[in-house]
Amino acid sequence: MIQPGTTFKDNLAQLPAIDGIERIDLVNGQGAVVATIENKPGKQGSLAVYHYLKQAFGALDAKAAEHGLAVFAEHTADARNRPGAHPNVDRLLEIAAGGEALRIDVIAA
Repeated sequence: MIQPGTTFKDNLAQLPAIDGIERIDLVNGQGAVVATIENKPGKQGSLAVYHYLKQAFGALDAKAAEHGLAVFAEHTADARNRPGAHPNVDRLLEIAAGGEALRIDVIAA
């Protein structure tokens, strides 16, 4: 597991590669896909974080969400100040605050 630093760019450099991943589906307890993160520009940082959380924690629970917020670094503070600007960070904030844990399904390309 990485020790997140103060910048997202530096944290991102420590994460596993996302080559070969088409998308990540986030699945609730009823088996419904509640969100998808695609491997495309503008989403690849989030895809890398969620992929890493899957490898490190197995699922997206409060502990994984707290670690993910540390990995997102400055984006976490921005998300707190501007709800909706960073939906993938907002999701972690919600889970860390007691929201429903989610399963992370990695879909290969």
